[in-house]
Amino acid sequence: MLGHNTFGISAACDRFIEFSTESELCQLLRRERFAERGEPLLLLGGGSNLLLTGDFHGTAIHSAIMGIEDISAIEGPAGDSVLVRVGSGVTWDDLVGFCVEQGWHGAENLSLIPGEVGASAVQNIGAYGVEAKDLIERVEGVEIATGERVAFDAEDCQYGYRQSRFKKDWKNRYVVTYVTYRFSRTFQPRLDYGNIRAALAERGIDVPTPQQLRETIIGIRQAKLPDPKVLGNGGSFFMNPVVGRAKYEELAAQYAGMPHYDVDADRVKIPAGWMIDQCGWKGRSLGRAGVHYKQALVLVNRGGATGRDVLNLCEAIRHDVKTRFGIEIFPEVNIV
Repeated sequence: MLGHNTFGISAACDRFIEFSTESELCQLLRRERFAERGEPLLLLGGGSNLLLTGDFHGTAIHSAIMGIEDISAIEGPAGDSVLVRVGSGVTWDDLVGFCVEQGWHGAENLSLIPGEVGASAVQNIGAYGVEAKDLIERVEGVEIATGERVAFDAEDCQYGYRQSRFKKDWKNRYVVTYVTYRFSRTFQPRLDYGNIRAALAERGIDVPTPQQLRETIIGIRQAKLPDPKVLGNGGSFFMNPVVGRAKYEELAAQYAGMPHYDVDADRVKIPAGWMIDQCGWKGRSLGRAGVHYKQALVLVNRGGATGRDVLNLCEAIRHDVKTRFGIEIFPEVNIV
């Protein structure tokens, strides 16, 4: 599975199966009866949110369902909206680029996030103030136990910060085949998160076009995140913790200028990367795994690292953050 995980971890599975249509998947699941036989399954996307800690003794399944279809006319009058049904095997950033070209807006801030469309619905990917849940209308899939088609509205999926039912009580219960998104024909840029406005100003842009915003987001990501083709990594390894306001105020009194984002009146999000940096981990290594020198939220394979090497680094970082700040941080990646 070396080509199916962006950490570049060398690991094998007993069997690898790829399907290109929903009917093919239904037939596969009815024939193999994975759930009945109790065979372990690993549902693979682009492998950008996956850490393999060893060989997988079971079957890995990957979607190659492609296609981007405007179904607005089929679904009925959508006003300013456009409904787009996308195959789960489509590369996420290809979808974002296509939408910008078509004049379908809302996903520009999610440019260059690695992975595939199916994973966007499972992970609730997000960046720069936008999350997949803001755009998802419906998720289609196939139930592993029965091989029957299913469909869920976004509300059914119970989306939260990097969470969904697909990661909790629905884990390994369904295989995602299509995701329908609701985009807008009117461009309403969201520029107040992170350093978007500063990056636009450096380019001499005050009011960006959709393409300019996409290019700016790509530039920001490329400047601080390593290319997994050059340096193996899984993107942001940890989720940013959300704490009560009392805990935030306690820390803010100790650390002047501590970055934070208000979630609501009672909760505050504190960047995990900042805490990891404060603990002195940025740029450091533990064996063949390390923390990226530009972005402390990113763990990297410095060459020949095993999944266990990365996991050991993860646990050392979590220990130091908990000791110093009294906050527990959790991995965003799927550890297998």
